Amino acid sequence: MRAIISVSNKNGLQNFARNLVDLGFEIISTGGTKQFLENNQIPVTAVSEITKFPEILDGRVKTLHPSIHGGILANNNNKHKNELSQHNIDSIDLVIVNLYPFIETIREEKTTLEKAIENIDIGGPTMIRAAAKNFLNVIPVIDPDDYQWIYESMKNSKSPKKSITVSQRKSLAVKAFEHISVYDATITNYLKDDSDEYFGTYQPFGFVKKQNLRYGENPHQKAAVYSNPSMKNGIVNSEQLHGIEMSFNNYLDADAAVELVSNFENHAVVIIKHNNPCGLSINSDQSIAYQMAYQADPVSAYGGIVGFNSEVTEKTASTMKGIFFDVIVAPKFTDGALEILKKRKKSRIISVNPNKESDLTPEIDIKLISGGALIQKKDSLTENHNQWQFVSKLQPSQDDLSDSTFAWTIAKYVKSNAIILAKNHTLLGMGAGQPNRVSSLEIALKQAGNKSQSSILASDAFIPFPDTIELANQGNISCIIQPGGSIRDKEVIEKANELEIKMIFTGVRHFRH
Repeated sequence: MRAIISVSNKNGLQNFARNLVDLGFEIISTGGTKQFLENNQIPVTAVSEITKFPEILDGRVKTLHPSIHGGILANNNNKHKNELSQHNIDSIDLVIVNLYPFIETIREEKTTLEKAIENIDIGGPTMIRAAAKNFLNVIPVIDPDDYQWIYESMKNSKSPKKSITVSQRKSLAVKAFEHISVYDATITNYLKDDSDEYFGTYQPFGFVKKQNLRYGENPHQKAAVYSNPSMKNGIVNSEQLHGIEMSFNNYLDADAAVELVSNFENHAVVIIKHNNPCGLSINSDQSIAYQMAYQADPVSAYGGIVGFNSEVTEKTASTMKGIFFDVIVAPKFTDGALEILKKRKKSRIISVNPNKESDLTPEIDIKLISGGALIQKKDSLTENHNQWQFVSKLQPSQDDLSDSTFAWTIAKYVKSNAIILAKNHTLLGMGAGQPNRVSSLEIALKQAGNKSQSSILASDAFIPFPDTIELANQGNISCIIQPGGSIRDKEVIEKANELEIKMIFTGVRHFRH
């Protein structure tokens, strides 16, 4: 029996290799793995002794040889046996391979393209694919977590190789192909640039499962959370400091919170409910920002997710007393704040960096549909406010522009048809997901109540009819910001002028379905 070993991740290898030798396996290896085995006094045969050919091209070519791949790919039939014998090739029964650390390399801050390319493994994936293809005859192993059970199965059998069932081999083969798929997808996405090339014929994602979740959006749905191995930040890579396990909906809402507050430099606090912001405020005092965000909609805030873009202080944590939140997410928490917040038995406390990461691949939004998927770049446009048009007779003041920018930023994160009412950098009312814009405005006005006086209205898409302007006037809205672009823009502007409402056209739409 023969095993070839070539691994970057050497966890558990010393014991496993020694156990294989005890079972009667001859071990073949090369490069750093061979040196590791020799340093641990484990007998090993060099690949070059098998191939009768030295490593060349700085180690780029080592195992790419018929004496290796013939031994891996041969079926257990007479024709293949005769060919192996004719060419003096011995079969290989166990292939233990994992790959050059490409993912770890590109996550280093100062990695060069040349260094990344040198960490693209060629021989390793070739051996893994060969073993996985021939799993009926060969045992492919890529995960150190599988070492122990494989050995336990083998040591109690008179025929170690046959002790691993076809079903187990098939599972190992699936894991091997998944391993290569993620590896290749990561390389592909690293080499792509941020252009239309991203929407090529093939779309690799390369996600790796982090953990199973208790259930999905509803208890009858199975779910799991996956990570992008090339990214270090994001809600998937957050640190949970307290509380019960995160759920599917927790991840969705916490991600929405982190993404929204990342838009602001000042202390920003958002409360998310069902993936929409029901409260948001920015202020130089974090505790005041929290209070203003909460007061926007205290009823909806219960059981929601509260997100911060700055370290949560003890003062803010004390201000939150008595209000139940499913998740509290921030970059950091002071010791005093954590001491207070950890008294909440059910609330999850999550630490995550809200700063937008310099991604190795363009940010994408994926919507699965029957038979496939729709894929687009995320709506992360940086708008040029100098291109906004002031289309009404009354011109917005600097305060109007500041609050309009705030409201317009929020509108991008609210389900269409989105209407936002804001004033003094605080969300006052929000209407989302309605089939028409008037219904959304009615909801927003009801939520804002008397606070809508002299507020800003932001609409994620153009306002198609003057009736929305008339309703805004009933709520004493002072300024409206919208994309414009309707065939009835002239009527809408005339109605705004008639009612002395200021109006800004951005020229950009922000639908969020």
